[in-house]
Amino acid sequence: MPHSTGVSAVTATPMSDWEHVQQSIAKILMTPVGSRVMRRDFGSDLPDLVDAKMTRRNVLAVYSAAASAIAKWEPRFRMTRGRVTRADSAGTLMLAVIGTYYPRGHLGDYSVAQDANLRLVLGGMQ
Repeated sequence: MPHSTGVSAVTATPMSDWEHVQQSIAKILMTPVGSRVMRRDFGSDLPDLVDAKMTRRNVLAVYSAAASAIAKWEPRFRMTRGRVTRADSAGTLMLAVIGTYYPRGHLGDYSVAQDANLRLVLGGMQ
């Protein structure tokens, strides 16, 4: 039995557990803060950083924006590391997000944990 379920934003088919969390994290990170009516604080600052030159300071800002948004909006995952795997002049930013998946985290139960990671493409070639 799945711990959490939802619907795919692409295919409108049911999805559950880690697949659902990946979709949730992508939605959080790709949504600019302030863009959702009735939930202005939802999202992350990542969309504002996609076109920035990837200096050390801006790479740190990318990691910070991702970790903060995930910590605020997705209780089933805790980011422990991030890595920019691509940043180009077309405005494409690829981010590897590494952390711990808690299947029952949305229920406040952090007793079951497993390592997990995902890759996100922001900007340019989405």
